[in-house]
Amino acid sequence: MRRWTSLTLALLLTLGHESRAQAPTVYRIPISGVVENGLAPYVARSIREAESAGAVAAFLDIDTPGGRIDAAERIADAVRGARIPVYGFVNPRAYSAGALIAISTNGIYMRPGAVIGAATPVDGQGTKASEKMVSAMRAEFRSMAEERGLDPKLAEAMVDENVEIPGVVAKGQLLTLSTGEAVKLKFAKAQVADETSLLAAIGHRGAKVITTEPNWAEGIVRFLTNPLVAPLLLSLGILGLVFEIKTGAFGIGGILSLASLGLFFGSSFIIGLAGWEEVLLLGLGAIALAVEVFVLPGFGVAGVLGLLAVVASMVLAMMGASPSTGDVAQALAVLGVSLFITMAVIYTWLRHLPNSGRFSGLLLQGAVNKSQGFVSAPNRGDLVGRDGVAVTDLRPSGTARVGEERLDVVTEGEYLPQGSRVQVVQSDGYRHVVRAV
Repeated sequence: MRRWTSLTLALLLTLGHESRAQAPTVYRIPISGVVENGLAPYVARSIREAESAGAVAAFLDIDTPGGRIDAAERIADAVRGARIPVYGFVNPRAYSAGALIAISTNGIYMRPGAVIGAATPVDGQGTKASEKMVSAMRAEFRSMAEERGLDPKLAEAMVDENVEIPGVVAKGQLLTLSTGEAVKLKFAKAQVADETSLLAAIGHRGAKVITTEPNWAEGIVRFLTNPLVAPLLLSLGILGLVFEIKTGAFGIGGILSLASLGLFFGSSFIIGLAGWEEVLLLGLGAIALAVEVFVLPGFGVAGVLGLLAVVASMVLAMMGASPSTGDVAQALAVLGVSLFITMAVIYTWLRHLPNSGRFSGLLLQGAVNKSQGFVSAPNRGDLVGRDGVAVTDLRPSGTARVGEERLDVVTEGEYLPQGSRVQVVQSDGYRHVVRAV
């Protein structure tokens, strides 16, 4: 009896092993919508996950109008470095950056009616980029095609309309291939109707397909780097800085600014747009603003330099290491939108403030003048010419003791340390101007 039980268990185990051997795993990695930098970490992580799970292959399910070329390059690098075959399934379009991603795979398969190509770089207005950028893209496509055993001339013609291929594309026309054309020119391996046909074409008929999805962290990063969300983060960061400089102390404005800029730069740092250079520039700007707020009350050179450094770090963090003209235009557009939102919020707040029941006391509701007998403070001409001692450092404002009185004073511009002897040279209402004796 035991012998039959052992034989049965062995048979079941053998059948289980054979069943698993007959059903290999293939990972499907969707690439849809605009190719942006938040997509690259997701694709790289999906490939690593497929490798760790022992998948026999993976395929990129591509349907994109294009997007950022630096994001496409990062995806292509992840595909080229994979330890398992990664195929491209054009379903149904791979334009521009999507074409580069497809070329980087171990083989391109296209569904009926699909298209690939039209990869010339454009600027923020949709016009063709400079020859320098076109040349770089042409070399990138040619190199990728050569590595994957594809016709490099076809890849170049997708980028530059000046590349002529007799019988395929005339000079002055940008190359875009349909499924039939791509298969005929051996740029694509085959036409496949659906996922089942694709699995059969790559030699894994009946394989178990696992579709990857962005995890919560990748979803948050993609959300924060969205062109609609980034301006809001920048606006909150700039508003916090403005209120912090105005109040001259660390409070809610500083916390709001740190949180917003932290999310903006943190997400850009994770996806590789921002490096330590941008973080260092942001830090120097923050130090300059801190000096302006806590050491040199008012708004002067340190404040201007600090704001310039912060703004420059914001723009650089949106462009990446090798930005195109379109990337620069997009970064400036995002910054412009954020500044517009900031000014609109400040304007609306100031317009609403006099009518606000909670904050109406902060602003004077009516005007007064001397002819009606109103004065802001009694005239203290008796103080002019009297000597005193600086109770605090005068930077240039501070406190001084004149006789038995403690007065808020301001120097004529110079810095005077605590204990300096001063003389009142002007007294106008609450404003008392002093100079060193």
